[in-house]
Amino acid sequence: MIYFDNAATTKPSESVIKAVNDSLCEFGNPSSLHKLGLAASQRVAVSRKIIAASLGALPEEIFFTSGATESDNTAIFGAANSLGKRKKRIVVSSVEHPAVSEPCRQLEAKGFEVIRVSPRDGVFYPEDFIEAVNDNTCIISMMFFNNETGARLPVAETFRRLKKKYPDLLTHCDHVQGFMKERIKVKTLFADLISVSGHKLHAPKGIGALYIKKGIHIPSFIYGGGQESGFRSGTESVPLISAFGASIEELSNNMDSRVGIVTELSEYLREKLSQIEGVYINSPADATPFIVSFALKGYRSEILLHYLEQREIYVSSGSACSKGKKSSVLSEFGIPDDLADSTLRVSFSSENTLSEIDELISALVDAKQELVSK
Repeated sequence: MIYFDNAATTKPSESVIKAVNDSLCEFGNPSSLHKLGLAASQRVAVSRKIIAASLGALPEEIFFTSGATESDNTAIFGAANSLGKRKKRIVVSSVEHPAVSEPCRQLEAKGFEVIRVSPRDGVFYPEDFIEAVNDNTCIISMMFFNNETGARLPVAETFRRLKKKYPDLLTHCDHVQGFMKERIKVKTLFADLISVSGHKLHAPKGIGALYIKKGIHIPSFIYGGGQESGFRSGTESVPLISAFGASIEELSNNMDSRVGIVTELSEYLREKLSQIEGVYINSPADATPFIVSFALKGYRSEILLHYLEQREIYVSSGSACSKGKKSSVLSEFGIPDDLADSTLRVSFSSENTLSEIDELISALVDAKQELVSK
């Protein structure tokens, strides 16, 4: 099997599996005061410290969630609930993940003004976001890397300039595709809120986190036993939290080597794709090396995807969350409809190899000969 869909989800690592198993064996409730409960509570605390350190944050600024979708929803709806009585404008990029864009649509239906900033000639500029923000803006949300093309958004520069002009403005970054793939710290990102996910980083599905800068008020939305400092009640999933911490600890120790491996893979794939007639690379040159989006003109992406699957090569036809729906993100980046309909997304982990890319290229060449173009 050749797995090139790591932006959708990743294979759990051995250290993650061990963390899950160990936590299941030590099955105490972290709210209990006996020995088993204290052991479980300690596992949660250790993972919180690991994730906080990876972001340059304080442990008390990290809140565990069920995943990035919950983190994004909490950030957007929380900002609206906190500031929405006075400030009714929300500014987002036009290529955000549905976990951000759909909450914005819900708030728009309730009377909020949502400004969606589009790229110019495929590029986002800080000035366009800055012009969209005014005194009536409660939150601006920008993803770090786009999940379909890997394109980089100017998060740090935009947030830095906006926080200087509007100190009370809340800044949120969906950091799912960039977390542990590029070194960033909360102070240099100028983000009040940051969403991250576990299953993109070899941890299990169902665990994520939301960084909330100390002093920022986001209302609680799940009430009950007062877990997560009263912010998100409900018994913590110790196995998932422990696994998330284990994955981040491991990835923190080898980030430079992983990025080096993936950069080599990305450059090699781009070079090989450029040698196939009819292939167009959608990802910009400065995109994250972990994602390469390309189109084989004349061949529908869904047909190509299943052709590759028959050869045990797994890619995506776009975002895993879109489930085959036509991508509005690609059109926002100026990619014509005929290429969008033929787009595949390859997303790497450091476990991929150059020989696997050779097999992908060979399969694409065979597809051109064996499949009927649309």
